Amino acid sequence: MSDEVKELWPELKWIKDEKLRQQTEDTWVLALKESPLTIKDLHDIPFTLLVKDCRVTFMQHKRAVVHIAYESAKVMSHFFGSGLPIDIDVVVAGAILADVGKLLEYDKVDGKAVVSSFGKYVRHPFSGVGLAMKCGVPEKVCHIIAAHADEGNLVKRSTEAYIVHHADFMSFNPFKNL
Repeated sequence: MSDEVKELWPELKWIKDEKLRQQTEDTWVLALKESPLTIKDLHDIPFTLLVKDCRVTFMQHKRAVVHIAYESAKVMSHFFGSGLPIDIDVVVAGAILADVGKLLEYDKVDGKAVVSSFGKYVRHPFSGVGLAMKCGVPEKVCHIIAAHADEGNLVKRSTEAYIVHHADFMSFNPFKNL
């Protein structure tokens, strides 16, 4: 399963900290083991059930978020330097893991993505943090998972969490206008 996750997420290589890279990978391995979804499903199902007839897949959205967050963090680091320290490894790990909980929140019934019975009670920011904690992911990355969605509006976000949050919503909100 580890090789499949590395193929799913070539961006794991951007995480320089080997321990964090492994924890991020392990979280995806665990999520796939516990999920009713397969890797193939992630390339087929819509990234959100909140947009009618969404044609963008889970993995298209996820990879776009990771790339937007990574590039944003690099640009901000370049211009702000020590004036605004940014841990790019934390940004990348947080972006890769932000929606990992959707593997428990979603199911596929008759070829269509639906909210799972678990997902009716527990949204993906919460289940994502639970999966990540089981794999030893550091608190600063768990914070990003917890704070990337609207639930994060109730907490003080770290700089890295702001970057992932905005990358996520940049590639979500425009679809509400279609």
